[in-house]
Amino acid sequence: MILSKAQYDEIAQCLVSVPPTRQSLRKLKQRFPSQSQATLQSIFSQEYQKHIKRTHAKHHTLEAMESYYQRYLNGVMKNGGAPVLLELANEVDYAPSLMARIILERFLQEHEETPPSKSVINSMLRDPSQIPDGVLANQVYQCIVNDCSYGPLVDCIKHAIGHEHELLLRDLLLEKNLSFLDEDQLRAKGYDKTPDFILQVPVAVEGHIIHWIESKASFGDECSHHAYLHDQFWSYWNRFGPGLVIYWYGFIQELDCNRERGILLKDCFPTDIVTLCHGKA
Repeated sequence: MILSKAQYDEIAQCLVSVPPTRQSLRKLKQRFPSQSQATLQSIFSQEYQKHIKRTHAKHHTLEAMESYYQRYLNGVMKNGGAPVLLELANEVDYAPSLMARIILERFLQEHEETPPSKSVINSMLRDPSQIPDGVLANQVYQCIVNDCSYGPLVDCIKHAIGHEHELLLRDLLLEKNLSFLDEDQLRAKGYDKTPDFILQVPVAVEGHIIHWIESKASFGDECSHHAYLHDQFWSYWNRFGPGLVIYWYGFIQELDCNRERGILLKDCFPTDIVTLCHGKA
């Protein structure tokens, strides 16, 4: 779905006043019934991540982290079964998984002889049963499963969704008998940064020649799109020529001006894109 900048801004502004919960996502769907659930969820997640980046520093001062840890200790002392850590994260408006990381790291610093490594902390967040304190393990688990935008569970879901859409795109290319090299084949040839697919025989789409296709299982907002341009798309353009980026959950309409510089955007994968090279539908 392609949204105008005004439509996108209206949705983003609505998100400013709601907490990052699944209940809020349902309310968002009621407010904007014409938008797909997947599009709203992607925008919801991206806007919340922007908010967390803006406020990250204030939660990581020594004073703030010590205050959170003491409040956690006092809370579980009163009732170890209550969702103390989750409620603390919601109260201070910070992602539950990131709050869990702060408390876990502080706990390990206090109870271990050596400072915990990043890999150890990541492993414990992925599997809280490794945490050497049953109460904290349960508190961390509650944060992980209730976080809509951060944490190992969300990372796994995002990875699975991204992989699923790459497979959908691959199946469409095979269905139309297009010859291509995928990312794994390109890496085997020694390429480092590669798009998802390079067409061995380019096709024309809306008068635009396409040499490669990149799949993004997300919404293309201005911030993320420009980041992708800097980190990926211009590199692909320099190496392989003009290409196509598919935002499966839509993008802001004004971003499509990039077609003039050799990058075409689509909000889905229309079947006519891959039939043009054969001259038939």
